[in-house]
Amino acid sequence: MSDASSIGPTLDGLFSVLEARGRELPEGSYTTALLSGPQEKLLKKIAEEAGEVIIAARDCDSGSGDVAALRYEIADLVYHLLVVLVREGLTLDDLAAELDSRRK
Repeated sequence: MSDASSIGPTLDGLFSVLEARGRELPEGSYTTALLSGPQEKLLKKIAEEAGEVIIAARDCDSGSGDVAALRYEIADLVYHLLVVLVREGLTLDDLAAELDSRRK
């Protein structure tokens, strides 16, 4: 197992940006559209991104895939999941508490 990752500050920073978009709702922002538009659009996007992760992972496992493509698709999915957290009023601390509760 590797040492602790440095993703914490990255997630914190992205989450802060998403929260700011939710407060400020700047016109023309993709995030604003996801936060203030129909929930169905966001949920469909998550399903699409999850499917793309599945395809990219399957391709990697078969030896024909590109790890960079898999990383890209995972990042897209994580972004959209974080948008759901913000939209529904959850925080990274809420997510951490849930994940921590599963380690016990």
